[in-house]
Amino acid sequence: MAISFGVDYYPEHWPRERWETDAKLMQEMGVQVVRMAEFSWSRLEPREGEFQFGWLDDAIALLARYGISTILGTPTAAPPAWIIARNPEIQPVDSQGRVRHFGGRHHDCQSNPAYRAHIKRYVTAFAEHFGKNPNVIGWQVDNELGNSHEDLCFCEECEKRFRLWLQERYGSIEELNRHWGTVFWSQGYNSFDEVFAPRMTASGHNPSQMLDWKRFCSDLVLDFHNFQAEILRKAAPGKFITHNMMGFSDKISYFDLADHLDFSSHDQYPGGHFQEDPNAPRAARLAAPLDFIRGTKHRPFWIMEQQSSITGWGDMGRAPRPGQLALWAAQSIAHGADAVVFFRWRTCTVGTEQYWHGVLPHSGVPGRCSRELSACMHRAAPLMARHRGGLPKPKVAIVFSYEQEYAFQIQPHHPELTYLGHVMTYYRALFERNIPVEFVREGEDLSGYEWVVAPLQYLMTPQKEAQFRAYVENGGNLVLTMRTGVKHEDNLCMDNQPLPGALHDVLGLTVPEYDCLRETDVQVDWGGARYRGLKWSDLVEPQGAKPLAVYASEFYAGTPAITVNEYGKGRAYYVATEMDAPLAARFVQEMVDSSALRPLLDTPQDVEVCYREAGGKAVYFVLNHTAQEQPVEIPAGWTPVEGFDGAPLPPYGVAVYEGPLPGEA
Repeated sequence: MAISFGVDYYPEHWPRERWETDAKLMQEMGVQVVRMAEFSWSRLEPREGEFQFGWLDDAIALLARYGISTILGTPTAAPPAWIIARNPEIQPVDSQGRVRHFGGRHHDCQSNPAYRAHIKRYVTAFAEHFGKNPNVIGWQVDNELGNSHEDLCFCEECEKRFRLWLQERYGSIEELNRHWGTVFWSQGYNSFDEVFAPRMTASGHNPSQMLDWKRFCSDLVLDFHNFQAEILRKAAPGKFITHNMMGFSDKISYFDLADHLDFSSHDQYPGGHFQEDPNAPRAARLAAPLDFIRGTKHRPFWIMEQQSSITGWGDMGRAPRPGQLALWAAQSIAHGADAVVFFRWRTCTVGTEQYWHGVLPHSGVPGRCSRELSACMHRAAPLMARHRGGLPKPKVAIVFSYEQEYAFQIQPHHPELTYLGHVMTYYRALFERNIPVEFVREGEDLSGYEWVVAPLQYLMTPQKEAQFRAYVENGGNLVLTMRTGVKHEDNLCMDNQPLPGALHDVLGLTVPEYDCLRETDVQVDWGGARYRGLKWSDLVEPQGAKPLAVYASEFYAGTPAITVNEYGKGRAYYVATEMDAPLAARFVQEMVDSSALRPLLDTPQDVEVCYREAGGKAVYFVLNHTAQEQPVEIPAGWTPVEGFDGAPLPPYGVAVYEGPLPGEA
């Protein structure tokens, strides 16, 4: 059975006599799958080796009678109290050397051999028991890997693994000293045994060590995932394995993790108070992680947790307005979700997440949110069946790099400069013109894209230089930005030529100086119109590049801020500052004016248009993210899909059309 909609369900939180009522309500709503058990270890193994799987067997069987399948999560994000009592050493240690204790979740060190032994015992029994059940269709390993582990773990076991990781990477301590530049501050090492995890220091950290530590942490989390996935695949072949990622969360490279999944999944909370960012319009901010998760495998994905009501632990977000829940679900589908699972079925009455509201309120009585989601499921399921597996084919790629992200976390230059924020400058401007974007990892084939935007290529390698050069030579349009070619991949500064290094001829310029714009910005002039450059200015000396915009203030007024250079069959652009939103919009207009790139549709602000291909045609989604009715001029060749016709679009309304693929008549 193809899955379109589901819910996250915790039957252990409720009396057994309530379970059938839940199953009936789920069936009536159109629920086809539940995810369960990812936080149920203490109920499933209350004492070591004493497995009590019967209650979960009963829940799975009951749901199956109502046509609902099950995904099971391994509960390793919350080891039970008896494990902590027996092995307190599995509790993680932060960078200040403090133990993070039992009482929440993610209170585990993923290196610890005692914890891994507990996991092997439990997951093996779990998989062997439930893997035989035909109503269990797949597995989720752990839950939101990396969540709550930002400053964890720095214990002795992690330190041992870090040393082994370094030894494998560098081979000898002499090579490590060279790549880390340990001549500075008398940091030289005589052996790997002298290398410690980078806990809090008296003053500063070695940036090369910090970069390797972040790389190591990503590899460790991946190993922790694969340790469980191998058990599941061996014990229960034929069932899918996925993981619920968290958009741009950076503890682990989701590109690497996705390589080990049958499909990617994602948790989407548009109304979460943690989402608030006054510098980024909500619609773009919500679309970007969806496009990013799709880009991890360039395939459709699942939403494993989609917001179903108010979010909150101690603090709460706003109540979703009428129509918003369906709009947000439609946005996930429009950007590539083949299934949407809502979190959670019923608002919990106990524990930390008492105010992370579900489809049903505390009372269990269906209300406004459940009625809206039921209507959404029944309306959207036939549409999803028609375009299942379909994807957009963007002409613009944005190169996303965890290593660049890590490097800017270590040395951000400007206190407000972030890698993701800079990436969003470009994504937001393209999104607001309804130009589809695909995220790609470093080193991925770029030849299928007309435009490639590679922000903040701070860490540079000969391989990346060669790839960018070849892409432009062969006719591509490359956009590079400030802080390109500053460092080697070991986080040591380049010293053999001026910035931007070996790509100076491709870009037709050098950067002899730069300016950190602390507590100020810089004026930028483009054809007589004034804009702002933010946070940073590279001072550019053209060597063949044509200025498109120039600085209009500071001591470098009149020098280029944005340039373009013809190279081979293509063009290379250099953006020497962080553009404010109007300047970024002007830059996207340059992309449109200078190439065959075109928006899908011109719409009012915060009315989004995106598409998925299905059977040689496009399914276009028109999404109104505003509280006002919005007029949209629909092309003559677009035919409304039954149940989704809306012109003008009502507040938070969704319209869907079928039509020719972008660029076709």
